[in-house]
Amino acid sequence: MNALRSLLVFLWMVISVIPIGIALLLGSLFLRDDKLWWWFAVPWLRGVILVARVIGGVRYRLHGADHLPGPEDMRRIVLCPKHQSTWETFFFPSMTPHPLAYVFKKELLAIPIFGWCMARLGMIHIDRSKRAEAWNKVAEQGAALMDRGKWVIMFPEGTRTERGKRGNYKSGATRLAVATGASVIPVAVTSGRCWPRRSFFFIPGVVDVSIGAPISAAGREPGELMDEVERWIEDEMQRLDPEAYPRQAA
Repeated sequence: MNALRSLLVFLWMVISVIPIGIALLLGSLFLRDDKLWWWFAVPWLRGVILVARVIGGVRYRLHGADHLPGPEDMRRIVLCPKHQSTWETFFFPSMTPHPLAYVFKKELLAIPIFGWCMARLGMIHIDRSKRAEAWNKVAEQGAALMDRGKWVIMFPEGTRTERGKRGNYKSGATRLAVATGASVIPVAVTSGRCWPRRSFFFIPGVVDVSIGAPISAAGREPGELMDEVERWIEDEMQRLDPEAYPRQAA
């Protein structure tokens, strides 16, 4: 049954992205990327989360939503979430009060329709093989996008980690925050409970998403700031998902 549910969700995603993606691409000839974001991208992403809940049985609980600055708050923000599955890449844009700009590898731009749309939405695509050039692009475009009211989102572990595991936290996100005077918001996400890494099958259940308080990067060093972000996220993960951390929870 779970396999059939998962198949139906993915079929909906593939089929629905075609008309909405084409509409977004056509709209990009006339509209700014923030309009494209609210009119096309966000409704589709919310649809993915809804279908995953109704058909796939993947619900969520949101904690600490009051820590998110409101739509009129124009401070610079870098979101630093735990990364266990693809679920959160759909979820965050569907619920934040500001448009998000992902930092992602340029290879994703080659995905038909989906990648082409990402190219139109004012995000930051980088060549990971050219680290110095990639960082300069992140710093320059990140500052410009945040000045337009966007939040930059960077997964500090870089890639998806197995449930109950701790990835290698890199300081790119906090480096950007220090360079641009932004605040960092750590986020714990237990998505591996319902959508395991490297799996196409959903496990019905609840994903807990916990938003931490914004941490100012003023006067901080990127490394020690990321250490604080990491501690908060991992401590919160143990609290939210004690079954995945039996030794720590004991």
